[in-house]
Amino acid sequence: MMKTYWNKGAKQKKKVIFFIIILLGLLFFLRDDYQPALLFVRKYIFIILVCFIMLFLGVRNFRKSASTGKRLGILFIVTLFFGALYFVCFHYHMYDYMKTYNVYNNLNRFEIVELPLTQNERIQPLRNIFSMANESVGETKDVSLPHLVRVDGSNQWTMAIQPTEKYVWQGIKDNTEEVFSVSSTTPFPRFSNENRIPVTFSIGESLKFSRNTYNAVVQRLNPWMLFNYEPSDTYYMKNDKGAWVQVVSLIKWKGFFFPYPSFGGVMVVDNGAHTFSDYLERVTIGKGTYISPEEMKNYEFLTKQNTLSEKVSRLQAESLKFLGGFSDPLPWNMKSAVKIPVAPKDQNAQPYVTDFDFSDTKIGAYSGLYHWFGLEPIGDERTSLSYSVFIPADGTNQLYYYDHASKKEGYAGVSAMPLKVKESKKEYDWSSNTPVEFRPYIKIIAGRKRMFFLGTVSTISNSNPEQFDGSATPDLALVDSEYRDVVWINAKKPSTWNEEIYKQLNEAWRSSEHINIYFEKENTVLEKNRQILDSIQLLSAQQKKVRDIQGLQRQIDSIEMDK
Repeated sequence: MMKTYWNKGAKQKKKVIFFIIILLGLLFFLRDDYQPALLFVRKYIFIILVCFIMLFLGVRNFRKSASTGKRLGILFIVTLFFGALYFVCFHYHMYDYMKTYNVYNNLNRFEIVELPLTQNERIQPLRNIFSMANESVGETKDVSLPHLVRVDGSNQWTMAIQPTEKYVWQGIKDNTEEVFSVSSTTPFPRFSNENRIPVTFSIGESLKFSRNTYNAVVQRLNPWMLFNYEPSDTYYMKNDKGAWVQVVSLIKWKGFFFPYPSFGGVMVVDNGAHTFSDYLERVTIGKGTYISPEEMKNYEFLTKQNTLSEKVSRLQAESLKFLGGFSDPLPWNMKSAVKIPVAPKDQNAQPYVTDFDFSDTKIGAYSGLYHWFGLEPIGDERTSLSYSVFIPADGTNQLYYYDHASKKEGYAGVSAMPLKVKESKKEYDWSSNTPVEFRPYIKIIAGRKRMFFLGTVSTISNSNPEQFDGSATPDLALVDSEYRDVVWINAKKPSTWNEEIYKQLNEAWRSSEHINIYFEKENTVLEKNRQILDSIQLLSAQQKKVRDIQGLQRQIDSIEMDK
C-alpha cells in the first residue's frame, strides 16, 4: 500500500518523507514517554513470543479448516491456552516465582557464621524525618523521600526541597534550590540553616516534562539501554570534589526466559541552574553521567555508599526462599521457605538501611551501609527470625546471610516486636501511638554478641495516616530477640544503652547462662582516698563515743561506791 502511494507522484513522495521525518523526530524526542512500553516488552518478552506463536498457529489453522467443528475446536484450544497461561503465570504468580528463582541462581551468596556489630545507630525512623522535614517548608515546596547516605564521613538523611506537585506552574518554571542534610545519629534533627544546603538542580523528582529526573535520565540512555534499564531511587550526596549531586540508581533487566532485575549502576547528575543550553541538552541527549557497576569502585563517594535500588535488594532477599530447593516454596512443601515481613501501609517497609561493622567477622566484607532484611517463615502466624540478610548498599555483587533457624537460636522476628512493646507499656494510648521500624541493634554485652531490635514509638495522625509525629526526643525501646524482654532507653544518651540493658537483664542472663558480673566500675584514686578518709573519720567518731561511754561508766561506778 505504501509503495503504491509512493509511486503516484512527487507530491505523495514529499508527504511520505515528511511523515517519516516527523515519526523519527517523535521517536527521538519522546523516548522517555514510550520507554515504559519498551520495558514491558523486555520484561515479558518470553511470554509475548509464546502468545504470538500460539496466536499465529491458531489463526493459520483456523483459516485452513473448512469444517465448522474444527474451527470451534481451534477457538476452544486457543482460548483454553490463553486462560491457562493467565491463571498459571499471573493469577498464581508463577511468572514472579520463576523470575525470583532466576535472581537466586545468579546471586553471589555467602553464609556468615557470625553476626556483624551495628554502629552509628540512627535514632529517628524514616517517616519521622519525612514529617519533620515537611513541617519546615512552605506551601509551594515539597520534600523528597529521605535516604540515608554517607556525607563527609558521617551518616546523613538527605532529601531535596523541591517545587510542590500541587501547583503545576512551579514544577514547570522553578528549580530545586535546596537540600536537607540531617544527622541520623542525633535525637535532635534540626532542619534550620546549617542543615539546609543551598544548591540548585535544573531537574528534580517533582518537576515537569524534560525537567523531571526520570525523564531526563531516560533521555540519556542509548537505544540498547532503553530496552534494558530503568531509573529507580534518587539520592542526594557529595561527589569526590565536595559538590552536591543527584545519584539515580538504575535497574538492569537480565535474561531472556523470565527476565529479572539487577543493579545496573548509577546516573550522576551535576548541580546547575536551568538555562537554554541546559534545556537543549535535556530534550536531546538527556542529563547525567552513566557509571557502570564495574566502574563505581573508581569513585570514592560511591563506595560503601547507599545507591542500590530497594526494588532490587528486596527481590534478592526474597530469593533466599529457594535455599531449600526449587520446589520448597510451593504450597505442598514450605519446609524452609521464608518471606519479607509485610509492614503496615503507613510505615517504612524493609529493607532498613543500617551501618554494620564487619571488621571482626573475617569475611572481607566492608564496614558501612547495608540493606538489612529479617526474613521470617512463610506462614502469617509464624514470627520467628529465620535469616538476617545483609546486602551491600553500594550495589556490590554480594549477599551475606546468617541462618538463625538452622542454629536453633529461637529469635523473635520483626513481626513479633510491636506487640511486645505495647505489652510492656499498657498505660500508653496505643490507638494513636504505634511502635515502628524495628531495625537491628547488635552489640557485645556481658561476654557475647546479642541481637536486639531498636524501635521508635511514633504518633500517627488520625486524619492523615502517612503523617507521623516528628518528636525530637522519641521514646525508644530495645527488644531482646532471644529473651523477649523490652528495655526502654534514653534517646539522648546512646552511650548508656548497653549498661541500661545489662541492669535490666543481667539477672536473667546470669541465671540462664552462668555469666560473670559486668559493668562494675573501678573507683578512681580520688574516690579511693575519699573512702579511706571516710573510714578514718568514722573510726575516730566511734573511738570518741567509746571514750564518752567509758567516762560515763566510771561516773556511775563512783556513785554506786559512795552508796
